[in-house]
Amino acid sequence: MSARESALHLASRLREAGHTALFAGGCVRDRLLGREPKDYDIATSATPGEVLRLFPGSNEVGAHFGVVIAKHGGHHVEIATFRTDGCYKDGRRPETVEFSTPEKDAERRDFTINGLFEDPETGEIIDHVGGMADLQARCLRAIGDPSARFSEDALRLLRAVRFSTSLEFPIEEKTHEAIRAHAGLLAKISPERIRDEFSRIITCPHRRQGIELLVESRLMEHIVPEVYALIGCDQPPEWHPEGDVYVHTLIMLDMLGADAPLELCLAVLLHDIAKPPTRTVDEDTGRIRFNGHDALGAEMAADILTRLKYPNAVIDAVVPMVARHMQFMHVQKMRVAKLKKFMAEPTFPMEMELHRVDCGSSNGFTDNYDFLLEKETEFSAQPLIPPRLVTGQDLIARGMKPGPQFREVLEFIQTEQLEGRILDRESALNHLDGLPRETSV
Repeated sequence: MSARESALHLASRLREAGHTALFAGGCVRDRLLGREPKDYDIATSATPGEVLRLFPGSNEVGAHFGVVIAKHGGHHVEIATFRTDGCYKDGRRPETVEFSTPEKDAERRDFTINGLFEDPETGEIIDHVGGMADLQARCLRAIGDPSARFSEDALRLLRAVRFSTSLEFPIEEKTHEAIRAHAGLLAKISPERIRDEFSRIITCPHRRQGIELLVESRLMEHIVPEVYALIGCDQPPEWHPEGDVYVHTLIMLDMLGADAPLELCLAVLLHDIAKPPTRTVDEDTGRIRFNGHDALGAEMAADILTRLKYPNAVIDAVVPMVARHMQFMHVQKMRVAKLKKFMAEPTFPMEMELHRVDCGSSNGFTDNYDFLLEKETEFSAQPLIPPRLVTGQDLIARGMKPGPQFREVLEFIQTEQLEGRILDRESALNHLDGLPRETSV
């Protein structure tokens, strides 16, 4: 059963019980845009209590605000009672709600294109806020007074950027002016909520436009303010003819595939974040340098992502990519063992993509990228890091006592294995037998 079929069933049950039930918000918008809605919301005249009696076992996730989550056919459908909202003291949610009419319910929503209703039975669009005209004009406009809408819930500032970016709808002038004027309201929003909206923006296929909107509107000051230092931070023109670090980063984001994972998008945004604080100019040659920007960038990336409350798994993927992105220039000089270890890192496929767009957005060199592609083919017949031929138990069996030399010996054997000079366990054990006696301590 599809999500729409589940929602139709629930809406039909509500209507049979004498209630008004309309599809609302994003599912109506997406269907009109020819997109398959990810989920369906129902707006109804039924109170939360009446909804719960009709659908026992539903979740009262927001019954105080008139919201119940009903389950049918493997899908979860949000059913919300038509309402008007009281004052917003915390910039997040209303102090009180009053159950009302479809007209009043539409007027308390964020943007006109999200204020549309659809009759589930006839498909008729019910528009109390001018959403159809804005949908046809491909325009993102706040409902009513933009300042009031953003003051009610500051997260709408980021939602405006997300909708504009994902739908490619320019933001209407007064709405845009209100975003800039109220950017400081983001200080009221928790890092987790900011993080979630920011993640949706940066993983959108049009992520470059999203980042530019965040920067231009000053919203980025409350997300990754370090980005502003990239603007005007010039680079050696012989290596970066495209311009400053900010432009370079934007081009890289634009070059990523539409389905680029979050970790890669964040690594691209942050890979040169430490160039401004490490920028120096050689007195003799006048050459611009950014010595150590990779190492410092990894530290800054960890701080930024921790501040935004990203999960450890995300941080643990992004930080090494930032730290290692300059090592690609040395891959052709690496010994086989070191190269295999470099390529065996779990983030290596994303690092390859980062390197591709890093070069493609600047000098255009592909030598190292092509070299690594060839090595991937060459090494594909067996695991990059095969199981060790010897273990600590083998060392103990030969009279060695556990200690620092254990690691040295095991790493030496593994390196010889990766280099192809020791090919089997017997050869590895014979090598151990040949170690000088003083190795055993």
